Amino acid sequence: MNPMTFHAPQATADALRHLAHAGAAVIAGGTNLVDLMKEGVMRPTTLVDINSLPLDAIAPTAQGGLLLGATARNADTAYHPLVRTRYPLLSAAILAGASPQIRNMATDGGNLLQRTRCHYFYDTAVACNKREPGSGCSAIGGLTRQHAILGASEHCIATHPSDMCVALAALGAVVHASSAQGERRIDFADFHRLPGASPECDNTLLPGELITAIELPPGAQFAAHSAYLKFRDRASYAFALVSVAAALDIGPDGVVRAARVALGSVAHKPWRVPAAETLLVGQRADSALFDACAALLLAGARGQGQNDFKISMARRAVVRALEQAAAGTIDNMHAPDTKESL
Repeated sequence: MNPMTFHAPQATADALRHLAHAGAAVIAGGTNLVDLMKEGVMRPTTLVDINSLPLDAIAPTAQGGLLLGATARNADTAYHPLVRTRYPLLSAAILAGASPQIRNMATDGGNLLQRTRCHYFYDTAVACNKREPGSGCSAIGGLTRQHAILGASEHCIATHPSDMCVALAALGAVVHASSAQGERRIDFADFHRLPGASPECDNTLLPGELITAIELPPGAQFAAHSAYLKFRDRASYAFALVSVAAALDIGPDGVVRAARVALGSVAHKPWRVPAAETLLVGQRADSALFDACAALLLAGARGQGQNDFKISMARRAVVRALEQAAAGTIDNMHAPDTKESL
């Protein structure tokens, strides 16, 4: 193991002071960072354990939204009564990810900071621009079944692995961050980056910044019609090939009053196209309309050969997710038709 210093501050100001040093990294649940350290992908010289900071609360906001503390565990968030009733889409997305053991450890802030699961990124024997800028992208022309079909560049075709982040993107969350220079709010759409020429930069956090909370705007209008669908190689403990977070506000006349749709595992960040959502508004919900939304959402999609199937899969997934959302809400806690006694 590489030599490093370890700090477990009791106050946020102390944590920020340690994070200001070059080579510092935050550890909370450690469900991704520890793996990366074991593989030699990340080599922090300072670890700052933030578990003692008062950042684990989940509480309503004065505006009718919800504030998720950065160190709140994924499991606690998924099963929180206010999340389940107001934001079942978020609960469903979290429960579709990882395993119960990992969800018990992983934190909400850490979920946003997951690194890609591209096998070339994890293999230090091959070139990877994300791991070592300027070295090249071994994925291009290589094994690309799990890679991006949207927003990729000549420098990187990796995808973001999170399930939770897809729902947060659809819900229009806001990230709260603090640094020695003060606090700021980052719209979720602006938090993660596309690779461009700097794929080593996953997000727009500044050096020394710490995520302190994730704010959800009021979302009760979507609670009755939402679904998170995840298409993967096996039923559990697998990253998505394609995932969809869909939420609709449907009036008594069957007309869509508002819509949110985000795609996961297709790009370097959760993929959302506001124009595709606007297309649904004022229209009666039906499959033809949903397919038009999917086509707009996937405009410009391009495969790498082995992952060409993801384009058609994603289009069908969007339609299915919207159909299921129109019919009701899927919370991923039990099969829709399963009786409570079974």
